[in-house]
Amino acid sequence: MIGEISTLFGLKVYTDEGRYVGKVDDVLIDAEQRLIRGLAVGNYNKAIIESKAPGVIIPYRLVKSVNDIVIIKDIFRMHRERSREYERREEYEEYEKYEEEEGEYEEYEEESDAEYIEEGKKI
Repeated sequence: MIGEISTLFGLKVYTDEGRYVGKVDDVLIDAEQRLIRGLAVGNYNKAIIESKAPGVIIPYRLVKSVNDIVIIKDIFRMHRERSREYERREEYEEYEKYEEEEGEYEEYEEESDAEYIEEGKKI
């Protein structure tokens, strides 16, 4: 078992979509259950993983294949799609808020003009 685990060190990790993720620096093991829990990946691709940490842990359940390289399920694509959807939603909410504020501002401006005109008539 130790011989097999040691072969993971230094392997390059790619997604099943062909994107480079990083290099295996360490392996997290659950000694009681005798299972690999995750791969500690350093020198990771900051274009697909948003983190300021020096490394990230990839859950071993995402590993699809291990040979000369490690292939993992591309969860980063889903994360990116969710991020884009969140950004779109934020932009839409900001637009709605702007529209509401502009509408209130226009109504306030119209009311102010009406009051001014009415006051002018009184004088």
